[in-house]
Amino acid sequence: LASLIFQLRAQNQVLKKGVVDEQANSASLKEQLKMKDQSLRKLQQEMDSLTFRNQQLAKRVELLQDELALSETRGKKNKKSVESSSQLSQEQKSVFNEDLQKKIEENERLHILFFEADEQHKRLEAELRTRLEVLETDAAQHQTVVDSLTRKYTDTIEKLQNDKTKLEVRSFSSYLQVLKDYNVCVCGFSSVFLLFSQQQLKNLQAALGSRLEESLCIINEKVPFNDTRSSRYNALNVPLHNRRYQLKLRDLAGQALAFVQELVTALLNFHTYTEQKVQIFPIDSATDTISPLNQKFSQYLHENASYVRPLEEGMHHLFESITEDTVTVLETAVKLKAFSEHLASYLGFLRKILPYQLKSLEEECESSLCTAALRARNMELHRDMKRLTAVFEKLHTYVSLLVLPSTKPEGLLRTNYNLVFTNIAASLHGFHDILKDISKHYSQKATLEQDVPTATQKLITTNDCILSSVAALTNGAGKIASFFNNNLDHFTASLSYGPKGGTEFISPLSAECMLQYKKKAVAYMKSLKKPCAASVPYEEALANRRVLLSSTESREGLAQQVQQSLEKITRLEQEKEHWMLEAQLAKIKLEKENQKLKNSLSGHLTETIQEHSVLPNVAEQKKETTEKSLSEPIRSTSLVSAPFPSTPDVESREDLIKTHYMARIAELTSHLQLADSKSVHFHAECRALAKRLSLAEKSKESLTEELKLASQNISRLQDELMTTKRSYEDQLSMMSDHLCSMNETLTKQREEIDTLKMTSK
Repeated sequence: LASLIFQLRAQNQVLKKGVVDEQANSASLKEQLKMKDQSLRKLQQEMDSLTFRNQQLAKRVELLQDELALSETRGKKNKKSVESSSQLSQEQKSVFNEDLQKKIEENERLHILFFEADEQHKRLEAELRTRLEVLETDAAQHQTVVDSLTRKYTDTIEKLQNDKTKLEVRSFSSYLQVLKDYNVCVCGFSSVFLLFSQQQLKNLQAALGSRLEESLCIINEKVPFNDTRSSRYNALNVPLHNRRYQLKLRDLAGQALAFVQELVTALLNFHTYTEQKVQIFPIDSATDTISPLNQKFSQYLHENASYVRPLEEGMHHLFESITEDTVTVLETAVKLKAFSEHLASYLGFLRKILPYQLKSLEEECESSLCTAALRARNMELHRDMKRLTAVFEKLHTYVSLLVLPSTKPEGLLRTNYNLVFTNIAASLHGFHDILKDISKHYSQKATLEQDVPTATQKLITTNDCILSSVAALTNGAGKIASFFNNNLDHFTASLSYGPKGGTEFISPLSAECMLQYKKKAVAYMKSLKKPCAASVPYEEALANRRVLLSSTESREGLAQQVQQSLEKITRLEQEKEHWMLEAQLAKIKLEKENQKLKNSLSGHLTETIQEHSVLPNVAEQKKETTEKSLSEPIRSTSLVSAPFPSTPDVESREDLIKTHYMARIAELTSHLQLADSKSVHFHAECRALAKRLSLAEKSKESLTEELKLASQNISRLQDELMTTKRSYEDQLSMMSDHLCSMNETLTKQREEIDTLKMTSK
């Protein structure tokens, strides 16, 4: 029956495959039929346009004939101008006849083409309809076969179920018979077995009681908190540090970073050269304007660096996060999320440029320069670009799954890690294969474009650059695929290890707490490794103790010396205060002298000002006296009453004032420079104090945050301690209940043994 069922299932699978294939063929034939209908509609539209043109030509011929008739009638009337008009009419008639003959021939040719196309379409339609009927009949036959097989399967399943029920009934009856026989055999040995079991039960009860007491004593004395029994608490324990594993993983991350850098440079070159290609083929932007579609496509391609560069940065940050001191697993790989986000942004960029790239290829196929072979290569590239975007979507999906353990651990189970890594390796191999196809098709396209008559040297060099970038992409993808496939076992085996006694980290929060505990443990071990401070050797300490004991200075002498030194200090302080007072008095006297000097200088200045004001009056008087002396020469010079001061006294006084003010200005400038230097010094001190204040505030904030975290940790630990105490109390109560139930079962067994003894007596 099993072999029959297996054969029927195999036949069913084959038939299902055949039905599916036939359905696919019928769908393709329907699509072909739709295309043929579309072509027929186009031909009908062309036929309608031709008939309309023929009608127009017929009307034109009628008009020409009418004009000819009119011209003939006019010629009859005007016999004088018969010869000239007849010549013109003959020439016009010959031209009209030639034009009419050409139109008639063109109409016949178009009728022939339309008739041939209609016949061909009818023939194809008949063939397709016959083929569709054959396929429908085959599908109906296959469906009948499938229905018959399903009926057979249901019949066999019902028969097997009936046989199963019958066998179950037989086995149950035989089991009851065997049980009855066993009970009859056991009744003879029941008394001996019961006595032996009673003794064994007593021994086991005594041993379990002693072991329970011993374990309770050990738990109460030695194990106040056993965190390995709970996986949630065990995840907080720091696992064993595997330095070799960390170094290996960092080496692998460095290799992956180098491969990603190669891939990023190749992608940048590919997008940049593709932008140049769009600008020069099929229309060169230097000579003519390209289509709006290609303009938008080149604009989007110009933004490729902002999407491609972050991939390298994200991988670099991931490489820097893997150090020798950390524990690198999927739960602690937080930087992998940034790389996944950058990959998602690049995938969005590919999705954005994909429709423009496909439309650009279609537009290139519709141009007059595109041949049939070039059109075929463009359609192959059309399919390859779709496959490339699909592969990047797969890679982003699996990388985002790897990010889940560090963000949402319930999103990905540990048992599925191996499957995710295997799918990533398969996607990378698919990426390499697609790039191989793209490289092959681009090389064929470049060779065909070189044969185009309008191909320029700029187009040839751009195609060569695109081919080199695609080759670099293919090599980089092959390296990444082989690298990931070779290290797949290492990734699946080592990226999910956890603490001792557990299988994994429960959540990213527990992994982060574990890393903090690891840092604290490392700091504690480093503090233990610090060398002890240099101490005095034991022998030298003994010698110093003997010297100290043998010295003549007693405690009272030292107290007297201390008292004397205190008296000296007080006396010096008093002297200091006295001299400070003296200095203040001297300062006051100096200020008074300076004030007097200022007053005297101000008096001298007023005098000099008055003298300067008197000088012009004296000059005027002098002029008047000279005039009077000229007019009245007999008058005496004794009439000049005001004495005129001598010029040397004025100059000496001005020099004194000048020197005094110059000295005062020098003194004030020195004071100003001193004040400036003090202000600069005070400003620097104020800035330093402000910086120290800001640093103190920051340290205060950090300390308050640490204090909050410490208080939260203390409260959390207290809660955990309470929960563990409760769990231990519950376990102890369960054990006590279990012992009580065992005692009850023992009492019941004793009662049963007593009843059996009574019945046996």
